Amino acid sequence: MTSASGGAPTGDGPGPSPDQVSGPDAAPGPFELLLQVQQHDTVVDQLRHRRAALPERAELAEVQRRLGVLDARAKEVRAQHDELGTRQATLEQQIEASRQRKAALEKRLYGGQVAAARELQAMSDEVKHLGRHIGELEDREIGIMEELEPVDGELQESDVARDALESEAGRLRAAIGDAERSIDSEIAAEAEVRAGVAVSVRPELLARYEQLRARLGGTGAARLVGESCSGCHLALPSMELDRIRKAPPDAVITCDQCGRILVR
Repeated sequence: MTSASGGAPTGDGPGPSPDQVSGPDAAPGPFELLLQVQQHDTVVDQLRHRRAALPERAELAEVQRRLGVLDARAKEVRAQHDELGTRQATLEQQIEASRQRKAALEKRLYGGQVAAARELQAMSDEVKHLGRHIGELEDREIGIMEELEPVDGELQESDVARDALESEAGRLRAAIGDAERSIDSEIAAEAEVRAGVAVSVRPELLARYEQLRARLGGTGAARLVGESCSGCHLALPSMELDRIRKAPPDAVITCDQCGRILVR
């Protein structure tokens, strides 16, 4: 009933439903609470994305890639170094054996133990041959030592570069750990606030929201802004908008474009 003057309604009629109450002191309705849950979930998703996409992760991956390239090259150089070292050791054994043979011949040659001229000549010829052979072997050994010099240098440079990269990798791992702990703390705080809001949302509404959120890229509820869903940013048909306007305040309305729960 209205007053006789046709003014404000009397206290005899029903008041507005809780979802229709508005004003600065009004408690938020279930759909507004759901939208707050969505906002907290979005912040958590953003924090998790930031955690996964820390720039130091890309830097660490690049350092590890460079370490892999460096190690592969060092493996090749070490194999070359080992092969040259084996050749040098073989030459040193041959040189030592030839020297011992030459020394033994010279001892007999000049020790007066052999008198036969032909045998002395043969021993003298062999001593000369061994001298030339030792010289050739020593030249070859010098050549190998010259080959080893740049190989040793490259290995030393590789060790220095590896130490620097390992140090950088350690610094980046520490920075990632610090950032992860900081972000995890933010996530925990956000999740705690979210849980405090979610407890006031009807379980069946929250469950439906969670299903939609899992299926629709993290956004299960969106506000209806004008004629558009803020989740998919598509305009709703006029007939659908008319249906939404006529729906009861507690009805669960979904966007016919993306399926998200619409908060009016």
